[in-house]
Amino acid sequence: MTSLISDFSSVLLDIRDRNILYPKPVDRRTISTAKMIHVFIYLSFLTVALVGIPLMVGLIRHGIIFFILSLVNIIFIDLLIVILTAFIYMFILRFFDGEKLKDIINYVQIGLSLGIMVGYQLLVRSFDFFNFTVSFEPKWWQIFIFPMWYGANTELVMNGNIQRLFIVLAILSVLMPLISIWIYIKLNPAFEQNLQKLTYHGKAKVRKRSIISQFIMKIICPTKEERSFFRFASLMMKNERDFKLKVYPSLGFSIVIPFLFFISGINNDFEQLSKGNSYFSIYFSLIIIPTIILLLKFSGKYKGAWIYKAAPIQQLKPMFSAVIKAFLVKLYLPVYAFLSVIFIFIFGVRILPDLVVVFINASIFAVLCFKVLPKTIPFSESFDQSNQNSNTATILGLMLVVAMFTGLHYVSTLIHFGIYFYLVIAIVGLALLWKVAFNISWEKVEGV
Repeated sequence: MTSLISDFSSVLLDIRDRNILYPKPVDRRTISTAKMIHVFIYLSFLTVALVGIPLMVGLIRHGIIFFILSLVNIIFIDLLIVILTAFIYMFILRFFDGEKLKDIINYVQIGLSLGIMVGYQLLVRSFDFFNFTVSFEPKWWQIFIFPMWYGANTELVMNGNIQRLFIVLAILSVLMPLISIWIYIKLNPAFEQNLQKLTYHGKAKVRKRSIISQFIMKIICPTKEERSFFRFASLMMKNERDFKLKVYPSLGFSIVIPFLFFISGINNDFEQLSKGNSYFSIYFSLIIIPTIILLLKFSGKYKGAWIYKAAPIQQLKPMFSAVIKAFLVKLYLPVYAFLSVIFIFIFGVRILPDLVVVFINASIFAVLCFKVLPKTIPFSESFDQSNQNSNTATILGLMLVVAMFTGLHYVSTLIHFGIYFYLVIAIVGLALLWKVAFNISWEKVEGV
């Protein structure tokens, strides 16, 4: 269902054909039916990809009855999924505008992408934590769990386990999809009318900045030009749906990956783990920085990039500097702060200086990535032109820089008060690097 919302919302919610088809002698139900057939064809391909091989294995292992029963179950599940998805759209459009629906779809897409990236890492390791003993007990509240309906069909037919609850669940598995289709047909005219809200883009909310936020802004960005570009970049990172879809799953993955290297130790010997130096795994959160630096040049609204040439921009340094600062403050810092809280809980406050050093190194690494990777005006290219394969070797090379930072940090912990000397050196190095890294002329920028 999340895959359907993520990938096929453009068909269910497409209203661009109205001006062409509605004036023609084409029945509205014909158009809706054509859309639904389109969706079912797509869902059929997706279903075959997911359950095709398991069905063949089930046919060999359990016989033709199991195969037919499973096939019927899957067909009804697909019907229920399509209708439930449409009902979600109806509900949202009934009470909210089109922008809210687009945001929800975007969050589902982000969640699905993050689930795919993180799920296969955590699933296998989860068996180290849990020792499940499966014991099923029928309860009345199970009628609200949709997959249970179709599991009851299998239990009734294959095992002959005839219980009142299983019979009720089996009836629901057939009846609810059919009732849902009938309700959808009745509510479809209202749904089509509410789709008009998708043309409404909402009003821009202007929030007044507090005195504290203005003070912090002046510290982060000393010049007026830099503050302007910082706000611009922050708004793009916050509101650009295509950008969030590409970047946010990587940010979520960077939260999980540092824990993968000592996750078994948490369950086995937590006390010994908390006294060790496994906190160096937080450096793995840096590996997403080069990818996001590359993505900073893309935008779904890239056609508005003409403003860069029209604006009286004399120097590019404030723009590039502000965009990197916006990335560090708005995207990386929240993720790193979340990681730091968990790491302090696991390893104690003794690692606080180390966490400060890691963030300074992350800032240095971001500047180095900017220097090494191709220079492009921020948010000025289409995602369709994205070709990260050409920079794969460079990104892999930058991973060695992360390893170097980790090694230097580890060596500093072997020296008495070495971490504090390293912290001072890192801050001075960041200040010097920041001064010279963004002196870029228009001639050195790609795509101008």
